[in-house]
Amino acid sequence: MQPGLIHLYCGDGKGKTTAAMGLAIRAAGHGKKVLILQFLKGRPTGELKSLAQIEGIQVLRGKEGMAFSFQMTPEERIQTKALHEEHLHLAMHKAQLGECEVLILDEVMGAVSTGLLEENLVTGFLQAKPPQLEVVLTGRNPPPQWVELADYVTEMKKIKHPYERGIPARDGIEQ
Repeated sequence: MQPGLIHLYCGDGKGKTTAAMGLAIRAAGHGKKVLILQFLKGRPTGELKSLAQIEGIQVLRGKEGMAFSFQMTPEERIQTKALHEEHLHLAMHKAQLGECEVLILDEVMGAVSTGLLEENLVTGFLQAKPPQLEVVLTGRNPPPQWVELADYVTEMKKIKHPYERGIPARDGIEQ
């Protein structure tokens, strides 16, 4: 049995989620069970439609129409934090039972940095994860301890982005 490693895709550039979804597709193509847990995301995206057609991939995410963290009311923040923790506990349980071989925690760093998920929950899980479980974490500004725990660290660096020119996210490209 191969050891499961920890991947960290971070930085301010585009491509963190895209890289994680590519790994999910590759793993499913080899018959692996993949669980994708998306934090801070509730809007429909193109990858969800594609992933739904691939056997072996399960996606857990926020509720439809979820606001950006800075737009949330205090009550919405409490509800979102509870949902994130519930999903993380479910993912950890499935991982412990061997119900997933690849676990992707998409935008987990954003959930932690905005106070919508406790860093120590993720750190504790990474330190005690099942040895064969592959884990992928995405987002900006990873905690130094996660960088130390990771086997792969890839930083996506933004040099230029069309949003700076007022071009919003486009269907099929950024969402």
